[in-house]
Amino acid sequence: MRVPVPEELLPADRLGRVHFVGIGGAGLSGIARIMLARGLTVSGSDARDSRAVEALRALGARCYVGHHASHVHDVDTLVVSTAVREDNPEVVEAARLGLRMLPRSAALESVMKGRRVVAVAGTHGKTTTTSLLTVALQHCAADPSFAIGGELNESGSNAHDGSGAIFVAEADESDGAFLVYAPYGALVTNVEADHLDNWGTEEAYHAAFTAFLDRIDRSGFLVACVDDPGASELAAQARAKGLSVLGVGESDAADLRAEGLEFAGSTSRFTVVDRGRRLGEVALQIPGRHYVLDALSALGAGLRLGFGFADLRRGLEAFSGTRRRMEFKGEVAGVRVYDSYAHHPNEIAGDLQAARSVAGDGRVVVAFQPHLVSRTKVFGPAMGEALGAADSVVVMDVYVAREDPEPGVDGGLVASHVPLPASDVLFEPSWSATPGDLVERARRGDLVLTLGAGDVTLVGPEVLELLHERSVEER
Repeated sequence: MRVPVPEELLPADRLGRVHFVGIGGAGLSGIARIMLARGLTVSGSDARDSRAVEALRALGARCYVGHHASHVHDVDTLVVSTAVREDNPEVVEAARLGLRMLPRSAALESVMKGRRVVAVAGTHGKTTTTSLLTVALQHCAADPSFAIGGELNESGSNAHDGSGAIFVAEADESDGAFLVYAPYGALVTNVEADHLDNWGTEEAYHAAFTAFLDRIDRSGFLVACVDDPGASELAAQARAKGLSVLGVGESDAADLRAEGLEFAGSTSRFTVVDRGRRLGEVALQIPGRHYVLDALSALGAGLRLGFGFADLRRGLEAFSGTRRRMEFKGEVAGVRVYDSYAHHPNEIAGDLQAARSVAGDGRVVVAFQPHLVSRTKVFGPAMGEALGAADSVVVMDVYVAREDPEPGVDGGLVASHVPLPASDVLFEPSWSATPGDLVERARRGDLVLTLGAGDVTLVGPEVLELLHERSVEER
C-alpha cells in the first residue's frame, strides 16, 4: 500500500516507539537495525520468520510472525512496507487509533537527518554500488552509516549506524522513495524504464529522475555513468541546473574513465584515468563489465567526498560481494552454483556475461523466475531474449509478490522468446520440480545460475543437495 509522506519529517529520536509492518523486508529491516542501535524501542511483524527477523530479535526488537491489531496498541509510529495490503489488521487498527504512519522512505529519511547523505539511485546496480561505496569508505576509516537493499558479505548486514558523518543510502525509485531524500551527493548508475506499474509511462519514469536532481544539495555533487543514455541525459540536465557533475564510464564523454578492462574467472581488472591522468589499476573480486562501472561510480563519489584514491582502491579490491548479486552458493561434483537478483532484461544480460566469464569452458545453465506480473507483461519478451546468452534455460512461473495473477502472463511468455533450441528451453510451472530440472541439465564443469527477485534464491541449495545425492549414487 502507499502511505503518504507527512509534511513534517521528524528525526528518529522523536518518533517514540516504532512498529514495522513487514519488518523482515530488505528496506525495513535495515532501518529497524539503525533505530535499535540508537536506543529506540522497536517492534515489528512479518508474514513469516526469517534470518532478518531473527537478527532483529537478537538486537532487542519484539518481532511477531503474523499480523494482529493488538501488536500496535503500545506504539507511537507505524512504518509500513509497500508490500502490505490496505486491509492489514495492524494498518487498519493504527488508522483507527490515529497513530503516525510512515512509508519506508520517510522512516529512512528520519534516521538520515543530521548526516551527510550520499544517495545511490538508478534502474540497475543500486545495491552493488551502494555496497562498493560503503566498503571503500570503511577502508578510508570513515565509518559511514549505511542502508542497503542487500547484505554485505563482509558484515552479513544490510545496515549500520556508523560513528562518521556520512550516510550512504540506496535510493529506490520504484515507489518514488528517492524523491523524499535530500542528499548532499548522489550517484545515478543508469536510467531505463522500469516499475511502470507505479509510473505508468517511460516518460514519467524519466521525469522522476529529473525531479530527483532538485533534491540534491546545490553545494554537493552528482556522479553519473555517462555510458548509459538515460544517465548521460540526466548529467546534462544537472549541469544546466548548475550542479557539480562527475561523468564516469568507458566512453570519451566520461571525466573518470575505466580503460583496459580484463575479465578472468571471477575477477575484473581495469585502469582508472581521471581527465587524462592515470590514477592506477583496480582489481575487483567480482566479475563483469556492469560491476566495473558500479565500482567506478563508487570511486568517483569517494573522490568527490575528499578521500584518496589509494584508500578507496583498497576498499574496492577488498569488496567480496553482496548477497544475491552473483553470489557463489557452492560446488558439488564439478558443478558451481551461483545466485543473483537480476530481474530486468539488462540485469539478466549483465549477469550472464559475468557468468560466462566465470564458467570458462563450461556451459551456463540458468533458472529464471520472472518477478511481478506487471513487469513480465511489459518486459517478458525482452527477458526471454536476454536469456538466450545462456546454454540451457529453465523458466519458472511468475513470482507475483504484491500483485494478483493475470491470465496469459506467466513464465511461458518469457520461455517462448528465448532464442535457443527447444530442447534447451523449459517452462517449468512447478517450483519444486525446478531443482531437479537443473540437475538433469548440468554436467561437470558447468555453472548453474539462479536468477530473479523472488524465492528462486532457495533453489540453489536444493540443486547442491541433489547434485550431492547424484554423485553418491554414481560412485
